[in-house]
Amino acid sequence: MPDVDEEVFVAPGPLTRSSPDRRTFLRLSAGVATVLPLAALAGCAGTNGDPTVIRIAFQQFGSGTIKEQWITTAAEEFSAENPELTVELVPIVASEGDYFTKNELLMSSPRTSPDLVYEDSFILLSDVGAGYLQPITDLAEGFEHWDDIADASKVAVTGDDGEIYGIPITTDTRAIWFHREVLAEAGLPEDWQPGSWEDILEAARAIRDSDSEATPFFMFAGTPQGEKASMQGFEMLLYGTSPDSWLYDRETKKWIIGSSGFIDSLAFLQTIFEEDLTLPPAQLLDPNISESIYTTLLPEKKLGMLVDGSWISQNWTESAARPWPEWPDVIGLADMPTQDGGGNGTVTLAGGWGLSIPQHVTDREVAFAFLEKLVSTETLVDYAIADNHITVREDVAADERYQGYSPAVDYFTEILETAYYRPALPAYPEVSSAIQEAMEAVMTGVGPESAAAAYDATVTDIVGPENVQEASA
Repeated sequence: MPDVDEEVFVAPGPLTRSSPDRRTFLRLSAGVATVLPLAALAGCAGTNGDPTVIRIAFQQFGSGTIKEQWITTAAEEFSAENPELTVELVPIVASEGDYFTKNELLMSSPRTSPDLVYEDSFILLSDVGAGYLQPITDLAEGFEHWDDIADASKVAVTGDDGEIYGIPITTDTRAIWFHREVLAEAGLPEDWQPGSWEDILEAARAIRDSDSEATPFFMFAGTPQGEKASMQGFEMLLYGTSPDSWLYDRETKKWIIGSSGFIDSLAFLQTIFEEDLTLPPAQLLDPNISESIYTTLLPEKKLGMLVDGSWISQNWTESAARPWPEWPDVIGLADMPTQDGGGNGTVTLAGGWGLSIPQHVTDREVAFAFLEKLVSTETLVDYAIADNHITVREDVAADERYQGYSPAVDYFTEILETAYYRPALPAYPEVSSAIQEAMEAVMTGVGPESAAAAYDATVTDIVGPENVQEASA
């Protein structure tokens, strides 16, 4: 993780990048920001002792401050409208996994709990199961823009008890990014669109056998890649097989084992390694490989195809570490196909983040009032453009500024209509780890059937024999 500077930059104007001190948080009162030591949080009485303070915790990765500036702008407006209230920003500088842990530690005690938390749909229902979050169904159903939110995103924040536990804000979708020049050198068309997994493999073989020096294909895999391996990688394959082979049966509320689709997905992974169609395992297991892909391999024509998310072009903007203004002319996008072209024909997985209210909130109505300021249409348009993400809201998607902020935004917003969401239940993070272990086993020489059997055993241990079922296909 990059080092960060010792100063916080707060700008009420356009969202830019700056480098906040990881040991500080911001207090905003009547539009004025003051830097206070984050260490003081551990020793204070929490906001429960002061109903005029609203604290919001969010992830800050490295030196990026896009989320901070989105929240700061809204906090300044909110404090100006409500001078008796103060907003405190609690940036948690951490990788994704560490953020979840640190956020849960804050929420676990009334002394340290924020009033609002930025939650990944991946972990939200686990936090619900652990008792960290409270239902907000009554508040959400009265929210002005609730009907603007995509139905799939609403499902992602709804627990098994039917209660709503968050307001979705951002989402993402996934596809195949390909380098047009690499594919052209292999004799493939500029508008290439595979119709099956075999079409992907044939294209990768054509690149391998051409004069190109590019690695043909990349898909995240293995435990060092964490949820990227499960979602950007394996599940983009698995959800292209028969629904009877997917991870979870929503009707029976049981996890699926003995899945032929699971084995077939691992077999695809085995093929790209055995036939030298991807990077060596040592590079795939490098937790920093994504940085190399975005700053070197794709821009320098050293990679042909990449299965990845809608947000990655933010790595090539003018303000990024590796600007690549030519990318819209050089990079193409293709839908991920199903295994044999059946079903919907294509696959994409969607995730996303939202805002939730912890159990130990001081005043849930006041916290929700600030949440509504954070997710106004204008504010979310600004945030989407700065963060290069896909919106879950019809009102935001209809904004002309949103529609034009990226050459890829229309494509990735459109495919959200057919997206699948992970079964982000309390057990999912552990199930996801088991998926990553199965992928890594295949990468290191274990057969797909054996790796799948080990996965089945692990999942059964995680959720209990009474909560699994054998796949019917």
